[in-house]
Amino acid sequence: MIATRVFLSIESPEFDFDSFDAIAESLLLAIDATVVEKESNADLHIWLIDFEGCRLLLKGEHYSGALWLEAMSDDDEETLTFIASLLN
Repeated sequence: MIATRVFLSIESPEFDFDSFDAIAESLLLAIDATVVEKESNADLHIWLIDFEGCRLLLKGEHYSGALWLEAMSDDDEETLTFIASLLN
């Protein structure tokens, strides 16, 4: 069995390791989400966030400039669809 993760790719301003927090905080403010936990390594930021009781992962890779929200379970696909509508 292969597990797949549902994710929402987000267009964002360019960011680097030091500016990720500001970009991520702006996104969380726009969708009214809160940070539960933060982790970062050399090129990847991973934040566990809470959006209306749903836990999601906010990930940002500064080398590629990629920013995305990732569902923790397949049941959260509707939540990502809703967040996409908020950001459009």
